[in-house]
Order: sequence, then C-alpha cells, then structure tokens
Amino acid sequence: MKQVQKKARLVIVPILLSVLFFSSCDKKRIFEDDKEIPEGGWNSSNVVKFDVNITDIETPADFYINVRNADGYPYNNLFLYIKTSFPNGKMSNDSLECILADEKGKWLGSGMGDIYDNQIPFKRNVRFPVIGKYTFEIKHGMRTDVIPLIMDVGLRIEKTK
Repeated sequence: MKQVQKKARLVIVPILLSVLFFSSCDKKRIFEDDKEIPEGGWNSSNVVKFDVNITDIETPADFYINVRNADGYPYNNLFLYIKTSFPNGKMSNDSLECILADEKGKWLGSGMGDIYDNQIPFKRNVRFPVIGKYTFEIKHGMRTDVIPLIMDVGLRIEKTK
C-alpha cells in the first residue's frame, strides 16, 4: 500500500507543479476543468457536467475534451456524447470518438508512469451565439455500461489562435 501511495505522489506532484506553472501563463484559456471519475469505473449513467459563464461572443474559440486514462484501459478509444445547453434554452447534441491508442496499442497523449493525458479537439473556431451560462454534459457511449480506468474527463475552451 505504501508503494502505491509513493508512486501516486511521484505522479501527482509533477502534474500539480506543471498545472500551476502553465496556468499562470495560459492567456488563451477561457475555461478549463477536469472531473474525477469514480475508481470503480465510469457508469454510462454518470454525467460529467460543466457550467461555463461566457461574456465574450466576439472571440472565436476552440473546444477540447481532456481524458486521463490508466495503462490498463481495455480499449483504444472512447466514445462520448456531449450535450450543450445554451443560455437561451436551445440545446445541441454531439458525439465524439476519442482515439487513445494507436492500432498497435501504443497509448497516445502525454504520459507519466502508467497514466496518460489526452486533449482531443472537439470543435474549432466557434463563436458563442449569446452571453450567459452554458452547460456541457458529457457521458460515455461505450457498449459496456461501466468502463474501467478512465480517471478524469474535462473540458477546455480556449481562444482560437
């Protein structure tokens, strides 16, 4: 048990330091948040929700889905359903396939130990139509009801380059 805690510290400390360093100089970011998935697995009924307050409708934005998985994740991809609720009551539904490993099983993204972080492009060069609170709801669309070893799912919105 102590070895697991030591390994977790070796992974978490550099990640936290990197987040602090990069967040202080990340001028493109409009919003970014990650939600932890329960250790027992991500149930298809477990919706990950993000509320985003938008005040700038002039600047185009790029959307990314952040996925952190462990080495033992049994698939090379992850299908997601993403529901967006607009401040004016409108809604949109999207689906996204996140490729997490290549055809030979090599994990993509950046990794530390047996943990891999991916930032998957979702939408590019989008302008928000109205000012207000947007709600993004993400759930998995895999054939298995509970999928193991997805550790975190997040949303990043940044100003288009």
